[in-house]
Amino acid sequence: MTDDAYATRRERAGARLRAIGADALICFPSRNLQYLTGFAAEPAERHFLLVVPAEGEPGLLVPALYGTQVREETGVPDVRTWADGDDPRVAIRELLEARGLRGGRLLVDDTMWARFTQDLRAVAPDAEWGLASEALAALRVRKDETELAALRAAAAAADATVEDLRELGADAVGTTERDLAGWIADRLAAHGGEGTSFETIVGAGENGAKPHHGHGDREIRAGDPVVLDFGTRVDGYPSDQTRTLVFDGDPPTEYEAVHEVVREAQAAAVDAVEPGATAAAVDRAARDAIEGAGYGDAFVHRTGHGVGLDVHEEPYIVAGNDRELEPGMVFSVEPGIYLEGRFGCRIEDLVVVTDDGAERLNVTDRGWR
Repeated sequence: MTDDAYATRRERAGARLRAIGADALICFPSRNLQYLTGFAAEPAERHFLLVVPAEGEPGLLVPALYGTQVREETGVPDVRTWADGDDPRVAIRELLEARGLRGGRLLVDDTMWARFTQDLRAVAPDAEWGLASEALAALRVRKDETELAALRAAAAAADATVEDLRELGADAVGTTERDLAGWIADRLAAHGGEGTSFETIVGAGENGAKPHHGHGDREIRAGDPVVLDFGTRVDGYPSDQTRTLVFDGDPPTEYEAVHEVVREAQAAAVDAVEPGATAAAVDRAARDAIEGAGYGDAFVHRTGHGVGLDVHEEPYIVAGNDRELEPGMVFSVEPGIYLEGRFGCRIEDLVVVTDDGAERLNVTDRGWR
């Protein structure tokens, strides 16, 4: 994206702040800062803050060692630095005072570390505080064409890796969950991905009944249903896909029926996606199919979550969420059934809400062989 595109995002953030009666938002290294500037960094011990006021010019305060890099890469006109050995609170006070922000209603990054929020409170003791998501969630929830292109590319890398897994077949038997997770990471990279977007889940047999098992040293055996949940990033945007496969042999009694219930539940939920439908209605479509088959107690999580720069963000596809879906929203649809001590089954695709329904970003076969 160009500097102008990020400047437009900051302008939209300012307009949103005015609409909700807030005076500024303050981000630290996070997906919010990346969304507004294009600069991606991990949080660290040094003060690194972006201030976007409702009126006026945004500004960045960064450690001196970042100064040249940030000026070159962000397009933010006011980039201030502070040096090791200085008190960063002095520089924060000057940054806020230059924008008339010693008081007012200030929204801080939802994930900001306490040490930085405490320093902000110290330099702006008269301010009222809130969370940046009050302003940014409404902007980030609908993806533009640049974002959708990156999400499609990341989904394609995950799809290609699923095809590789199917071709692996019986060769997967005897490997460990950990080995297979590493193999998946290599294949994602081979298909154009940038790392993994979260810790890869490889849950073999009974481990698949733990929805967030991760991966360990359990060997994959013939007949094991293996829950495979993974993704990668392209231009900062992630994929998130799950297939449950049996690499060789015959699965346990009841598995085929369970898998078919999950497949039908996922299809019903995707069919329920359209503009104006609520997030809760999509969740209910999946839950009705699973409850109708007698497995309601074994579906222990929401049906999905929004996906953008964060792997988990709004909208959340969960009971009680009456938010209406809008074109450009992207989220997972991932019902599952988990039978403790036996096996689990989950099928997950990302979808984008279109003008008249939904587009699946993942298109690979959803069968279990």
